[in-house]
Amino acid sequence: MAGYGRRGFIFYSLFGLLSACTVAQVNQQQSSAINLTISAASSLKDVLNAIAFQYNQENTNLKIIYNFGSSGSLQQQIEQGAPIDIFISASPQQMEALKAKNLLIPESEKPLVGNQMVLIVPQGKTGISRFEQLTNPDINKIVIGEPGSVPAGQYAQEILINVGLYNTITPKLVFANNVRQALTYVEMGNVDAGIVYKTDAQLSNQVKMVAIASPNSHRPIIYPVAILKNSKYPDLAKLFVQFLFQQKAQQIFKDYGFQILT
Repeated sequence: MAGYGRRGFIFYSLFGLLSACTVAQVNQQQSSAINLTISAASSLKDVLNAIAFQYNQENTNLKIIYNFGSSGSLQQQIEQGAPIDIFISASPQQMEALKAKNLLIPESEKPLVGNQMVLIVPQGKTGISRFEQLTNPDINKIVIGEPGSVPAGQYAQEILINVGLYNTITPKLVFANNVRQALTYVEMGNVDAGIVYKTDAQLSNQVKMVAIASPNSHRPIIYPVAILKNSKYPDLAKLFVQFLFQQKAQQIFKDYGFQILT
């Protein structure tokens, strides 16, 4: 009897330990962070990382995962079924295309922030202070985003057409896959000038802004945000989007040079 009691004691002790481990694993899974995936234009990389850090100070159970790229490429990924919760484009054009295919939650699309386009040259380069001077013989290569998929490239193309330069300087143009790549080309001295967002130019001490494009020379630069219909966590996505419009996040956008719309 005594031996049986000892075996019973050991059995129930082990059973209790295993049960405790199982409960601990369940609790750990329940308390683990939920991943919220956001596809966003490359020009938003730094500001959105700063906003995610601020958001996680108050929401530790939510992990923000970003997928940065050109807005056109991100649009295609979403159309092909990429598991995205939120999309932030650098132009309304990509958002409208997704809306037309019924891929957005109705009424979730909103204009978020604005931006400006600037002409930049490598730090130390002189002799250019206007877009019209891109025809100068010492300007051999000019980088812009690929107009077919990069909103920054579309805006740059509009500027060059508006000032009557596009056909003249087309042989000088180098096309980048996104605006950050365009910025890098200028930083590295691979080109003589580039047209990028003001917010990107401000992040680099290796380039110099020499001109700001007139707002009348291109369509308004608006970054819209929307929640995808196939979001796994639409309620959490809605809360994050709401945070983007709150004072804390809007101040971060402003600190990074974006234009506040409201």
